[in-house]
Amino acid sequence: MSGGLKYTVADIGVGWVGVLGADSGLLKLTLPQTLAKEAERLLGGGVRGAARSDGFFADLTRRLKSYFSGQRVAFDDELDLAAATAFQRQVWQLARLIPYGETRSYGWIAERTGKAGAGRAVGQALARNPLPVIIPCHRVVASDGKLGGYSGGLDRKKYLLKLESAAI
Repeated sequence: MSGGLKYTVADIGVGWVGVLGADSGLLKLTLPQTLAKEAERLLGGGVRGAARSDGFFADLTRRLKSYFSGQRVAFDDELDLAAATAFQRQVWQLARLIPYGETRSYGWIAERTGKAGAGRAVGQALARNPLPVIIPCHRVVASDGKLGGYSGGLDRKKYLLKLESAAI
């Protein structure tokens, strides 16, 4: 990315998403919202110091539109996770390894962090994920197969998992 903070609010067909990025990578993404103003509000205070740049994020918003229309899409974008704790970054990086259309448990991630039994801490880290879909925390479920939690709501988690399973 080039030149300071940038953001966009884009209609991706199923609603409006907001994206905030910096030279170092993507910082924040909203899940689709009914109103553009809501997507922008959910980006938080970072947009006050950011320049609106719809073209800068055109490729990402195109891929988000494809993803939400049921197509398998890669999100290998550069991320700026510097504001996160080391544990959060580790959890989020492990979540990015979960293949499209598959799930892993909170315990699976906890074991790979070297902290077996830290499933609850994994859940708390995932709840603070600033880049849903790009960091696919919706693919993390309880060890018994139940959904667990999701910051976007369980209905949205079910929707995303169903969307991905239909595209396999």
